[in-house]
This record gives sequence, C-alpha cells and structure tokens, in this order.
Amino acid sequence: MAQERFAIGVDFGTESGRAVLVDVADGRELGVEVYRYSNGVIDERLPEPDRDVVLSPDWALQDPNDYIDTLKRTIPAVVARAGIDPSQVIGIGIDFTACTMLPTTADGTPLCQLPEWRRNPHAWVKLWKHHAAQPEADDVNRVASEMGEDWLCRYGGKISSEWFVPKALQILREAPEIYEAADRLIEAADWVIWQLTGNETRNNCTAGYKAIWSAEEGFPKPAFFAALDPRFENLVDEKMSRQIDLLGQKAGGLSEQAARWTGLVPGTAVAVANVDAHVSAPASTVTQPGTLVAIMGTSTCHIILADSAPVVPGACGVVKDGVIPGCYGYEAGQSAVGDIFGWFVDNCVSPLYYEKARARHVSVHEILEEEADALQPGESGLLALDWWNGNRSVLVDADLTGLMLGMTLTTQAPEMYRALIEATAFGTRTIIDAFEAGGIKIDNVVACGGLPERNKMLMQIYADVTGRTIQIAASAQTPALGSAMFGAVAAGVAAGGFATIEDAARRMAHLRDDFYTPIEANRRVYDQLYAEYTRLHDLFGRRGGDPAMKTLKRIKLAVKEPVASPV
Repeated sequence: MAQERFAIGVDFGTESGRAVLVDVADGRELGVEVYRYSNGVIDERLPEPDRDVVLSPDWALQDPNDYIDTLKRTIPAVVARAGIDPSQVIGIGIDFTACTMLPTTADGTPLCQLPEWRRNPHAWVKLWKHHAAQPEADDVNRVASEMGEDWLCRYGGKISSEWFVPKALQILREAPEIYEAADRLIEAADWVIWQLTGNETRNNCTAGYKAIWSAEEGFPKPAFFAALDPRFENLVDEKMSRQIDLLGQKAGGLSEQAARWTGLVPGTAVAVANVDAHVSAPASTVTQPGTLVAIMGTSTCHIILADSAPVVPGACGVVKDGVIPGCYGYEAGQSAVGDIFGWFVDNCVSPLYYEKARARHVSVHEILEEEADALQPGESGLLALDWWNGNRSVLVDADLTGLMLGMTLTTQAPEMYRALIEATAFGTRTIIDAFEAGGIKIDNVVACGGLPERNKMLMQIYADVTGRTIQIAASAQTPALGSAMFGAVAAGVAAGGFATIEDAARRMAHLRDDFYTPIEANRRVYDQLYAEYTRLHDLFGRRGGDPAMKTLKRIKLAVKEPVASPV
C-alpha cells in the first residue's frame, strides 16, 4: 500500500497566521493550528520597549518576528497533532496579505531588527492596510497619466496607496536614511520564502498585482521612477529584482534552519509565495473563467478569471498567469468588511446586547444577527456607504470614509448592523457591475473565508442584493488549503504531488452542498436601495462630487498630529 502524502499550507493573515495539514489524495484536512501575532497590527505606537514612538493616522505596521513565530508554533503542532511522520510531508506553500512589504539588508535581515533603525517606523513591515502613502499614490497616478504610461489601465486607472510603489516612495521621501540602508525592499510573502529556503525569490502574483510588473512589459521604465524622484530612478535594480518566478514553481528546498523551526525534513519542497485572495480561487474549485470568487473576512477580495484582458475601470489589477496559468486574473476588493462589523460591535452597541449574549453564552454578533435577521429589507430606513477603511474598488481612494444615512431617535443596533452588512453587499454588487460593464462575464459566485462560515444572514443578503446564487467553498481555511495545493504542485508528480494546480484542484478542492439563492421579493427592495446607494457612492466618491469626507479628513489630520514624529 502506498504511503500517504501530505502538504502544508500556511496563511499569514492580518491578525494571525495558521497552518493546515492536507491529504494530497483528496484534500482532507487533518488539522489546523493558529498563532495570534504577539504584536498584531501596529497602528498606534511601536512595540515595547519603544512605546514612546507614536504613529500618525493611517499607519499600519507589523513585526516580522511574528511571521517566524507562526512557522515555529503552527507547523510542528499540526504535524504532531495529526500523528504523522514529517517525512510524509512532500511540500509547503504560503500565502500572505498584500501588499505587505519591508526593508531588509542584503542577507534578509529586517531593518527593524537592527538597533540603529528599530525606533524608525519606516524600518518596520508596512501592512497591506497601511494607507499613509496616499500622497505618494496620488503622485504615482498623476505622473503616470502625464507620461501616458500604458500600464495604468491594467489597474483600473489608479494605483492604490496599499500597493508597493507608493509605500516605497513614502520611505524614500520621509526616511531617506532607511531607503539608503535597505539593500532590499521586498514583499513579506517573498521574505518568508527566503527564510524558509535561503533563496531570495519574487513571485509573479505580488509583482503583477502590487508592484506594476507584467510578463509582457516587465516593470515601468526607470524614467518613470525618476520623474517621481531622481533618487527613485533605479528602484527595481537597486532594491528589488527583475527575476520573477511563476506560481507553482519550486522556490527551493527547506533549509536546515527552517527544518529545525518546523520539525520537517530538510529539502522538503517549498512553493513560490502567493497572495491569500488569489490562492483561494483554486481552493474554491475555480480554475476557469466565469466564476467570481469572493474571499470574505476582515476585508473582501474578488477574483475573476478571463481569457482576455479588457480594461475594467476600478479593478485593482489584471495579471496574466497571476492566479491560474493560462488565464488573465482580475482582482478587485473592499478595504473593510468584517472589520466594519467588528468596529460596530466594539464601539456602538449598548450593554443590553452584551448582557443578552452573556446570558445565552453566545457572541454579541450572534445576538445582533438574530435580531437583524427578523427585519425586512428596507424596514430600518437606513442606508450606509461601506468606506470605513477607504474604498479599494471601484473608486480606489483611501481618503473616503464611512457614512450612515436615515438614523432617528428610534434607530436600534440590529438595524444599524444590518445596514452595514447591506452596504458591503452593495459594494460587492458595484464591483460585479463594473466587471460586467467592462466585458467580463460572471456566471457564478463562490464565497469563502470566515464570514460565509459564520453568518448565514449575511450570505442571504448578498444573494438578494447581487441577484445571484452563491456557493460556498467546503474548506474553512481556503487560503491555507490553496497554499498546500501549490506546495503539492511544487513537490511534483514524482514525490506524490501534482503537475499542475488544475490537477490539484480536481483532487483537493471542494464546495459545500448548501448554497444561497436570491429571494425575489427581497431583491426588488434591494434594487431600490442599491439605486440610492449608487447615488451616494457617486456623490461622495466620484471626481467633482461632494468633498465633505475629504475636507473632514484634512481637518482631522491637521488637528490630530502625533506626539512624536513617525520618522
């Protein structure tokens, strides 16, 4: 009888990292281990002992030590819990939030780990939701437009402040000493692969979607970077790399040091890094055009495959082979979804609901969901814009903010909770409409992530708002499963893995039997509400519209200066 073979996927999220151990034969998950980052999201002050360094608004950093601790804590635990021999693990893959980037020395040491740079926030990891590079993003877009850069249309006409080049430019402008000291500016995903294998690699997914690279054209020309700042001219050759590796390739074998961290066998195949949203598509069975994948958690990413690459205004990017080899992969997204619901529960819910939750030994979210579910669409008279963390698609503007309209003295928390859920559903419908208007046909929708697992009311609202049947991925850990699948591809057929990610998906990826279909009566009401959402969306979000949100933000930033400078 052939020995069982397994792959491990490690998903590095916003607040935690998790490893899943997967049977290569059928995708059966033998166990999951989660490590909550000790320093989490650093958005107010640097960690001890440097708590006196206060960050400006819109900053979001992380500690790279948390990534190494994730490997050390989760992989040995999941293997031990399953009771398998480490030699049965044939491959490892990882995925990451992106763009999450950091400056390092030539040997990969993060600058924030060096005493001389530790107190400088620009030496730390800039998390995906670091939005303080918006002025740099504005300049990237302005200069690209003035110079007639063709690549700008691949990103829906705008580069986001979340992406690589604005973040790198912010380091240069605000901390030129950090830019000079950095031998490398690198995605955290690629940095982790470097730590696992000893090989510095750059994956085509983050390079394409986050760093303005394409297989056909490479990176923008040095003249473009020089137009932003003469010191920035040689960004790619001095701080990055033009050698880009494709998804599914083997980045290398597990190093002796990483083998000691993980308890695995040295030389175990390690796949080229990937992005959490993009790796979730094959883990949700999607390897062909026509199906939108919504990866729903703290934020939501939307992935759709296509045979060609028409321009879609407001899409975050389109990359050939960026999700599945042979297809153009489109990305769009919402900068906050679950984070909005979490914010509401933490800040806007009366003690009454907490008392109810304690009495029934459930979460406050469950109480609010139950009471909100008893409401009819439109019953509350509320309508919200889902911009609590800016807008990623289709407006690509981190300076936009949240809005709720229609509140009265009788408005209650469950009504507001439902309105926020509806707002995020309207945001997804806006993205679907933009894709279809751009010529990308969407026949089906598959959802995955934490929210579809926990909130049935939310999924029904999404079906009603979008007017589409929504299927759910079987795995509760789709990014980690997808990474394990790519680990099996990196291992190859001879080791018991697969030749292609399509082959891996046929064996390892599955959908749940249940699904959500639109309720026609609800859909009719939501069509009316969506028309009003669109009016507000365009009023506050489109050029030439009402500037109130940005005016308020400018006043806030002028008043709320940090006690200590972040540079």
